[in-house]
Amino acid sequence: MDDDEFLYVADRNKHHVRRYRMGSSQGTMVAGGNGKGNRLDQLNCPRYVCVDRNHSVYLSDDSNHCVMKWMKDVKQGIVVAGGQGEGSTRTQLSYPYDIAVDQSGAVYVTDCSNHRIMRWIQGVTQGTAIIGGNGKGSQSNQLHCPIGLSFDLYVSDNGNHRVQKFSIYRS
Repeated sequence: MDDDEFLYVADRNKHHVRRYRMGSSQGTMVAGGNGKGNRLDQLNCPRYVCVDRNHSVYLSDDSNHCVMKWMKDVKQGIVVAGGQGEGSTRTQLSYPYDIAVDQSGAVYVTDCSNHRIMRWIQGVTQGTAIIGGNGKGSQSNQLHCPIGLSFDLYVSDNGNHRVQKFSIYRS
């Protein structure tokens, strides 16, 4: 849900994302809608969606192994992570699931089949594995098909001589 209380729904079978006003059954197409495929105006099994303050829609395009950004009122998206086919290099993803975008525009992706969390800084074509990427496993430096992301905020409260942890809930 965005700040204006619109709900965004990724339809994996119809290969599009729709936006709904709360209480309405009529949605507006905001990404995809041109059938299954790998063109910039198509999707192939969109999975997770997040929306920034400018109403740009970010989505993990599962079977195209990328993350796309669709700005408000456009007819095609741009690839912001992956997009070089399925694989494990720094320019590739393998079944991306959950995504998050920070205020600087950096994109964080659960790269399920590569067992890692990737970060793409805005405008950069190569990502960085920030967690995992050391094969499937249960060691502290390994993951086994990560599918979700959540972030916390730590505040250094100087006057109270403490550090506090707050959960960040995203749309």
